Amino acid sequence: MNKLISAVFAAGAVVLGSPAAHAAGYPEKPVTMIVPFVPGGSSDITGRSVTPALAKILGQTFVVENKPGANSAIGAQALARSTPDGYTMMVGSIGTFAINEALYKNLSYNPSKDFTYLTQAVRNPNVLVAATSFPASTVAELVDYAKKNPNRVSYASSGTGSSDHLSAVLFRQRTQSTGVDVPYKGGGAAIADLIGGQVNVSFQNLGAVQNHIKAGKLKALAITGDTRATDLPDVPTLAEAGIKDMVVYSWQGFAVPKGTPQPVVDKLAEALRSALREPQTQKTLQGLGFEVVANTPQQFSDFQQAEVKRWKDVIQKANIQLE
Repeated sequence: MNKLISAVFAAGAVVLGSPAAHAAGYPEKPVTMIVPFVPGGSSDITGRSVTPALAKILGQTFVVENKPGANSAIGAQALARSTPDGYTMMVGSIGTFAINEALYKNLSYNPSKDFTYLTQAVRNPNVLVAATSFPASTVAELVDYAKKNPNRVSYASSGTGSSDHLSAVLFRQRTQSTGVDVPYKGGGAAIADLIGGQVNVSFQNLGAVQNHIKAGKLKALAITGDTRATDLPDVPTLAEAGIKDMVVYSWQGFAVPKGTPQPVVDKLAEALRSALREPQTQKTLQGLGFEVVANTPQQFSDFQQAEVKRWKDVIQKANIQLE
């Protein structure tokens, strides 16, 4: 009888300790959402926009914790080293999850090995803009000017390795033209000098410059998305402007540490997709110029790998590397 009772308790312990059992009760305490950037940026806005709906869906508090530094590596490393139990997650960018892997020689985490991907949350195209004083007003005119004036066109960016910087590098590779990169410490400074005419052109996030375009402070030459932007219907895509194979989006997504139990991953991923589809969440994000994606873990994982390969090819061809 004692052996039978022991066996029953042992079986119960196995069931209670199984991943499925943990997922059934998950989350039983507050969940920390790491943002590897300062407050106010795209990743921070994305994370904070979904937390109210997430809390409602899962019945638990989600606490946003900003861990900026080293182009998001500090926060990403913190996630990679956290306990894989679903109580620490992260919202990061194209740089965090794709570009950094090829850009940094000694990266403190590995985007392709350290994380399990939950969902690509949002995306936003870049727009190729020019100073009003710059002679080119179309993509064809820019390419023609660049070829007639080698290494004279200045491309402003928010920093080396940013999506706007690498968009410019890819553009020059696709058009076989030249130019000079002018990295700034943030997009705001780059946009200010672009408006002032100190630099010529830039690939900036659509949401950051569309008001300047509408106000006539900047000229929009093309959109890097696969379709025209709703708010700028007269601006062609790069494909329409004759530049093939250059669809570029800046994007944000969610991940947990590798090793997180699959049932927890599935539950959290489904909750995130539901939160992103909530009308209020969509209204907030779309009002800021974001397109909600809300795909599955497998779709996001496949996309992340494709992005790593793509930007690795661009970075290696341009011989760009940071310590």
